[in-house]
Amino acid sequence: MNILLATNNDHKHREFQQMFPDHRVLLPADAGISFFFEENGSSFHENALGKAGELFRLAQQAVIADDSGLVIPALGGEPGIYSARYGGEQLTSVQRNEYLLERMEGVSDRRAFFVCALVLLLDEYRYTAVQETVPGVIIDASRGDGGFGYDPVFFTEAYGMTMAELTAEQKHHISHRGKAARTLQVLLQNLDQRGA
Repeated sequence: MNILLATNNDHKHREFQQMFPDHRVLLPADAGISFFFEENGSSFHENALGKAGELFRLAQQAVIADDSGLVIPALGGEPGIYSARYGGEQLTSVQRNEYLLERMEGVSDRRAFFVCALVLLLDEYRYTAVQETVPGVIIDASRGDGGFGYDPVFFTEAYGMTMAELTAEQKHHISHRGKAARTLQVLLQNLDQRGA
């Protein structure tokens, strides 16, 4: 099955193609669609469902959309749904991590978790949504050159490394996005078997 991914982010595209190897995951541009969605929802779920609905409206085919981010209880849930623009739209990922580490100076409770809300939209009134998390702590300095976003400052005790130090396989095994994707994989397998 061809599935459109409601993003223009190449990093996410590569991750999703690895997570759904039995399906062809396409960016909107691959289908000749110019896609933009303003994330103005009040939750990860609301943003993911909004993205999926907008891309489906344009493409009229199966869509996967996600909204994900970093939640830090000691910062009142920041950056949360604003993770991609935390500190300002103009910041690079490296600058955004530096900004986060500045915000965490003197904070003893370093607990954090990544959240992923994932929506598979098959038609206007037919969708499945799942939300998953992965726990970790924010370290004092970036480590690793893999992954993207906040991965270099997010330490996971499962492997004793930051998300940016993990192989793609290790990351998919424990990540918020990987866990949510596995739930949807089961659904897609059932749909394939039924031809529905």
